[in-house]
Amino acid sequence: MEYISTRNSQKTFSFKDVFLKGLAPDGGLFVPNTIPAYDSQGLEKLRSLSYEELATKIIFKFCSEEFNQEEIKDIIKNSYKNFRADEVVKIKKIGNKNLLELFHGPTLAFKDIAMQVIGRMYEKILKKNNLKINIVVATSGDTGAAAISAIKDRKNMKIFVLHPDNKISGIQRKFMTTVDSSNVFNIALESNFDECQKYIKSMFADKEFSGTINMSGVNSINWSRIVIQIIYYFFSYFKISKKDEKINYAVPTGNFGDVYAGYIAKKMGLPIDKLIIATNSNDILKRTVNTGVYKPLKVEHTVSPSMDIQVASNFERLIFDVCSCNSDKILKLMDDLNKKGEFLLEKEELKKIKKDFYSESLSDEETKLIIKKIYKNKKILVDPHTAVAIGVVNKLPLEKNTVILATAHPAKFPDIVMQQAGIKPELPESLKDIFNKKEKYKKLPNDLKKIQEYILERV
Repeated sequence: MEYISTRNSQKTFSFKDVFLKGLAPDGGLFVPNTIPAYDSQGLEKLRSLSYEELATKIIFKFCSEEFNQEEIKDIIKNSYKNFRADEVVKIKKIGNKNLLELFHGPTLAFKDIAMQVIGRMYEKILKKNNLKINIVVATSGDTGAAAISAIKDRKNMKIFVLHPDNKISGIQRKFMTTVDSSNVFNIALESNFDECQKYIKSMFADKEFSGTINMSGVNSINWSRIVIQIIYYFFSYFKISKKDEKINYAVPTGNFGDVYAGYIAKKMGLPIDKLIIATNSNDILKRTVNTGVYKPLKVEHTVSPSMDIQVASNFERLIFDVCSCNSDKILKLMDDLNKKGEFLLEKEELKKIKKDFYSESLSDEETKLIIKKIYKNKKILVDPHTAVAIGVVNKLPLEKNTVILATAHPAKFPDIVMQQAGIKPELPESLKDIFNKKEKYKKLPNDLKKIQEYILERV
């Protein structure tokens, strides 16, 4: 399979290029030239497969020139052997809806599902090609912890994680900063997540710097993350639906990566009716889907901090698709964004988006009320991000069966859950000693040069 950039559809790349580079050399995002699709009969052949079997089959379609099927099978098996769910994820009924729990990995967030696979893919690719890399990643809370867990102690790689100081939960920070590994470096910046992400993009764009350190990235802009997240859409669909039945998926998202994986699953033939983008008051995705105007505003800090994002990086992939893969159009829109602070989609482009997506937002007060109500009525504890998705689904007139993605364990946000539900969410037994571990991280000013100097001294 060949890949192209959203900003230059003429030049092609291999999966290895896409995996190691993360971001295209022109600043665009990688997408496959063609997307493999299943018809109704093909889907039925997948229905009885286990999660690991399904993952092996689907992921192999996107990286067959780099890995053989046995290698993928081995990577998948080892990636998920320590998950607390027998089938990687769990599905719970919540009234007439389904809750898809994605937080049974080592750092209690959906990002573990992709990161554990990516860590092992890195190790194999680097060994095969006799390479060393430095992974630089920004996090709004969960990505950093999941990436560190997947990459700690692995050979031929180091990881540098940028997080906004005092703007993630204490336990999110501890999942990163208590890891005692010589190849892990945590950096706390006096900024917000969008600034952290901007620095990552600037470092990738700085050819001299990124070349010197052989830089790679595992943020959701890395295509491999999207591919691996496609699997739980297929798996959950087969568990709860009949043949050809159309269902909805509601996804709490700020960076658009997780819901975009659902969009690719739909393009591959999965009978998804609507993909519901659930946001907090940082509602750039809601505003864009409903009006066609993409305009980042000032980031507001909310009780669902992983979605405190106003620059939805993965959205460029969807725009590329609805603009008929016209990279010149993407360049113009990005130029408008840089010069005017916004861009405007045409009516036909917006119509295509509305065909597949709904979007709605939830305030902090509404989010808190959902946490309280769900525990009172169903005796289920949910984290604030999952609560946003539940609240958004409750606002919409949905007729079809709906799956709500539960993206983080409630114990990652103990204060707000305790405050609203009146019960403290317990960490899994194996993780309870995290509070006794020593933290290690470096505070740096909001200065790209200082960040680069810190990294260069340690690679």
